[in-house]
Amino acid sequence: MEQDKKGDVKTMDKKVSIIIPTYKRSEFLQRAIDSVLNQTYSNIEVIIVDDNNPNSEYRSETEERMKKYSNHSNVIYIKNSKNLGGALARNEGIFKASGDYITFLDDDDIYLPNKISDQLEFMIENGLDMSFTDVRIHNMDDILIDYREHNYIKSFDNEELLKQHLMHHLTPTATYMFKSEAINKIGGFDDVKMGQEFMLMLRAIQSEMTIGYIPISYVIQYIHDGERISVGQNKIKGEIELFNLKKKYFKKLNFRQKQYIRFRHHAVMMVAGKRSNMPKVVVGHFVKAIFSSPLDCILETINYVNKINKYRTAR
Repeated sequence: MEQDKKGDVKTMDKKVSIIIPTYKRSEFLQRAIDSVLNQTYSNIEVIIVDDNNPNSEYRSETEERMKKYSNHSNVIYIKNSKNLGGALARNEGIFKASGDYITFLDDDDIYLPNKISDQLEFMIENGLDMSFTDVRIHNMDDILIDYREHNYIKSFDNEELLKQHLMHHLTPTATYMFKSEAINKIGGFDDVKMGQEFMLMLRAIQSEMTIGYIPISYVIQYIHDGERISVGQNKIKGEIELFNLKKKYFKKLNFRQKQYIRFRHHAVMMVAGKRSNMPKVVVGHFVKAIFSSPLDCILETINYVNKINKYRTAR
């Protein structure tokens, strides 16, 4: 350990690879890259995986914006020969990474300055294979609209983490940091259209990784009207498949845990229907959410209001 000029504790001998896949959102890409280059920790490499089709205007726009970083030796620009999708694009970055540790960032989100420094130090001090943090969710006016925290976790043995992940989702990807050998051992991301981050964490838990959690947000995730897979029939179908997967683990859960999973599924479907302009889906799953667990409807509403009031001024 040593102190850098900004006064933060550093483990500068450990290299961290940050993988940023990009697809049709080059207008946000520079903000994401700069948030990584402005980290208080400097022993990093930033791997941009361009998943746009080679002959598309999106590839040309991304290539133009990446010229800004042509003199940055720690910025690696990979151009896929065809569109692979988010999971396989991230895997391309994993294969290319030379860091001791690997993290991820979406092209329209940002890291806060101490993300890598604090998470790396936490992992080394606790001998972890993987860790995750909270996340702030903002709209395009940079106003907090949600805050995902995991203060319900009381134990970090893998059996308990499995139950909490099935119930709450220990996500998103940008909050993760892995030892390189750990994520390579489990083969990176599954090639699925929905639930890529859920499946990655599920396999990390089931592979008996040592996993820790920092109850602080170092990531801002932006919600906007641009193209994303979290709308439409793909989202609806993906959520149903994910719910059916969770049912396979129901024998490990008690009544309240299964009740909460059912409630959460209907709540997510309701939100997906709203974003996808499907009023019948919204109404149907709103009713099912209430009937599946009236208690959780009340508790989750109170919890959401309390989180917004608590974290809206914190940054």
